[in-house]
Amino acid sequence: MKRHTRTAAVLASTALLAAAAAGCSGSGSDSGGSAGTDTGGLNSARQADVPAAAATSPSPSPSPAPTVSLRKGTYGRTLVNEKKMTLYVFDKDTRNKSMCDGDCAKAWPPLLDEKTPTGGTGVVSKLLKTTTRGDGKKQVTYNGHPLYLFDEDKKPGDAKGQGVDAFGAKWYVVNAKGKQVTTAPTPKPSSSSSSSSGTGNGY
Repeated sequence: MKRHTRTAAVLASTALLAAAAAGCSGSGSDSGGSAGTDTGGLNSARQADVPAAAATSPSPSPSPAPTVSLRKGTYGRTLVNEKKMTLYVFDKDTRNKSMCDGDCAKAWPPLLDEKTPTGGTGVVSKLLKTTTRGDGKKQVTYNGHPLYLFDEDKKPGDAKGQGVDAFGAKWYVVNAKGKQVTTAPTPKPSSSSSSSSGTGNGY
């Protein structure tokens, strides 16, 4: 009888140990599964963060160059366009009225701007306006003078049209006050001599 009791006790103990072992194994498996799931979630989160971190905001667009600005050159500080090309006035024009079209406008292209023209440093903004040409296009004016380029000027600083007599009158570069510059070329760009205005039409 005692032998049977001991045998039963041993069997019961063995069963308990087996159950405990099985329980530990299950817990370890669940823990491992959870850990694996959590790690996968972290990796996914990190991967999702990479594009956001790598993404950069677009750089702001540079401000457009002013329609008209000043450039120091052979005739002192005179008006130039946004590409630093010399601008001229035509002595035959009347206030806000261009007298240059056809072949004249091919040799002396008008400075056009469909929007409100802007001025750079030293340019008097209130003197900048537009006038409607015969073809309906808007030509920039300064102090009432329609402004033009010269087709023989090839680079910034060129002023080959200064004093040229063509299409019925002379052409001049213009200073910040909106006056024709009729003086001789400035000896050096750093010269302190100031440009004077010619009579022209006096507008």
